[in-house]
Amino acid sequence: MYLLQLLRSILFTSCFFISTTLYGVVVLVTGWALPFNGRWAIARSWAGLNLWLLKVLCNLDYVVKGREHIPQGSQVAMWKHSSTWETIAQALIFPEQAWVLKRELLWIPVVGWALRLMQPIAIDRSAGSSAVKQVIAQGQHRLKSGRWVVIFPEGTRTAVGEARKYGISGALLAIEAGVSIVPVAHTAGYFWPRRGWLKRPGTIQVIIGAPIATPGRDAREVTSEVQAWIEQAISSTQP
Repeated sequence: MYLLQLLRSILFTSCFFISTTLYGVVVLVTGWALPFNGRWAIARSWAGLNLWLLKVLCNLDYVVKGREHIPQGSQVAMWKHSSTWETIAQALIFPEQAWVLKRELLWIPVVGWALRLMQPIAIDRSAGSSAVKQVIAQGQHRLKSGRWVVIFPEGTRTAVGEARKYGISGALLAIEAGVSIVPVAHTAGYFWPRRGWLKRPGTIQVIIGAPIATPGRDAREVTSEVQAWIEQAISSTQP
């Protein structure tokens, strides 16, 4: 059974890389002529295809709890980052968005070039305070354009059970822009670990928390509240 699941996982991973490259080509060919919502429709199609393939090939599905907590208007969403899965699913679960990501991703041939057309906030993670200022400045611009800003506050994928300090750039952006933070927890790390080929069968639980108000608050206090909610939600939703 393990060997069969591993083979299915390898097949999915191969399909994932092929589809990502093909969709990247589509964005590069058509992106110059499409408005952002057209490019976003392509991104959502890519996400939908790969989550469908994951269900069919690996018997790995997902459910979302708390969709009613997604407010109208653009806000900041802060997601737990323990897998590659959430980098796909976020495009289906939340409205049009800008991703905060490491700038090295834009250097990947084809895929990175297409990713640039999605207008992410690409930061140099070693830049310290200048990277935070970039998130605040570009993030406000994206919010004003009607897009959500999606941030992984841990900065990199964290294995299940490991603790990592959450960055405060998301809270600083939300406070400066006068918007709320919507925390998102999930159990993807249990099924699609950050290392290895195996995708375990099952159902990923996605839990969307109630919006956390930020105006007039301290960024570290807000970040601590987001972290406490996300980590508690995960620990209480273990498979």
